[in-house]
Amino acid sequence: MNSLTWDQVHARRLARHHLAKPVSGDLRKPVRDVCGVQAQVAAAAELAIGSRVRDATREQVRAELYDDKRLVKTYSLRGTLHVHAADELALWLAAMRWKPYWRAKGSWHAHHGLTAKQGESFVDAVREALDGECLTREELAGEVSGRVGAWAKDKLTSNWGELLRPVAYLGVLCFGPVRGAKVTYVRPDRWAGLKVELGEQPDPEESAMEIIRRYLRAYGPATHQDLARWFALRPPEAREALESLGDEIVQVEVEGRRAYVLADDESRWPSPASCLRLLPQYEAYVLGSGPKEVVVPKDTAGRVFEHGRGRYEGAVAHQIMLVDGVVSGMWERKEKGGKVEIKVESFVELDSGRSEELEREAERVGRFYGAEATLSMGRLTGRKR
Repeated sequence: MNSLTWDQVHARRLARHHLAKPVSGDLRKPVRDVCGVQAQVAAAAELAIGSRVRDATREQVRAELYDDKRLVKTYSLRGTLHVHAADELALWLAAMRWKPYWRAKGSWHAHHGLTAKQGESFVDAVREALDGECLTREELAGEVSGRVGAWAKDKLTSNWGELLRPVAYLGVLCFGPVRGAKVTYVRPDRWAGLKVELGEQPDPEESAMEIIRRYLRAYGPATHQDLARWFALRPPEAREALESLGDEIVQVEVEGRRAYVLADDESRWPSPASCLRLLPQYEAYVLGSGPKEVVVPKDTAGRVFEHGRGRYEGAVAHQIMLVDGVVSGMWERKEKGGKVEIKVESFVELDSGRSEELEREAERVGRFYGAEATLSMGRLTGRKR
């Protein structure tokens, strides 16, 4: 059994996430390689993608989403919004239907208190309403309720649009461009020419196994508990999924902790190198990497939990400073007067070399937003995005 250090593991994860060395050109590559970028906060997703592509700007990310349509936003892992490469959307939607969140009730329509007939008519109504249209939630609710009844309007405008998730998994809906402060919805086939509806998607189990392989490549070594948390599986389901990969995976030991990697990937461990990055909320690296106490040390977690939304969601609720693969600070930004003001609270002492890295990172964030960046240090007092 291969014996590793956490420094080696951090170094490989940073490389696989294109944080140690950003890619050039295609913005879809890092999105693919990290298994999608969580996008419940749109600005965070934009910066997460931009942080992995050399010289990327916010305008380029938005153009990929809403002009070129090579990236697409939809409901995905853990029932949350994610950005995926458009040409992989069918794979991800199929994987989400493998062990869906509604499985306890047997079907998505039963989970949401609908009959099978109501569920079918609801999907048909959404499909018709979005035929060549780009609608806000209120507009979509009005169109759908006009077709199937007033009950649909209540379902669509309450509970964060819970009923939209299964419709998205069926390939009938994804997100369009923001209209003012409101999100919009479109049909993937009409929006980006994607054949992703149920019946056109690949096999759910095969798709899920491919996603799990990708997860191990980007986030491994991982245990079945790590996989369960990331994929929103029950632990026994995650264990069974890993076991089904057979000799495709092997165990390694990381400072006493046993976990799995892909067998053809076992010997690929880059040498640790200095890496300081300023990353957004809901950062994929933090969401998927385990164990949490290694990525977010105890002392760091204490400060995170006493600050704003961190008491509910932990480090992922904050913009973080990542040092050599470990959460080592938080930061805020404020766009003001054509500049980006960045304030960093470091949980570790920064020597001159680290301070220079931080200055370069602040400059990079400024370039992403098309503005000059100013950097200051100090304790954060509020949560800003």
